[in-house]
Amino acid sequence: VNVMSIPRDTMVNLPHDMKRINSVYSSKQGLEGLKTHIGYLTGVVPDAYVMVEWEAVGELVDAIGGVYFDVPYHMGYDDPYQDLHIHFEPGYQYLNGEDAMNLVRWRKNNDGTATPGGGGDTSRLDVQHQFLKAVLSQTLQLKNVTRIGQLAELFGENVVSDLTIENL
Repeated sequence: VNVMSIPRDTMVNLPHDMKRINSVYSSKQGLEGLKTHIGYLTGVVPDAYVMVEWEAVGELVDAIGGVYFDVPYHMGYDDPYQDLHIHFEPGYQYLNGEDAMNLVRWRKNNDGTATPGGGGDTSRLDVQHQFLKAVLSQTLQLKNVTRIGQLAELFGENVVSDLTIENL
């Protein structure tokens, strides 16, 4: 399985004022249009899509009893308007569902500290990919076999895909 993320502000050629890839999905073109535009950008039209509600990430992490993750660098961000406070030091650590949600939302630090990738969407996508790999690896452990029903329910409520159940 290969996963590709395209930063939401990637410019595309659209016939209206909004010329960002994230505007394709919300337009009349929908998911099929999004797949077409990804093909224009990359030369590869995706075979399928899997959309995950990010809120479900925290629930999934709590359902498997937390996740151990190697936080790649210092993350210090506060947004009082959203009551969002993200504070992690680098290193291997245990994360619960709330921690996981904060981790995947992080984009930049308050003080403008340089991070690999320069911060922003590309740094966030890299952290998200690494984190999802850790979640999947830890979800597939034998200890979680008794939680299959709960995990399947979470999956069914929070994932939309054009793949069949068998392919998923």
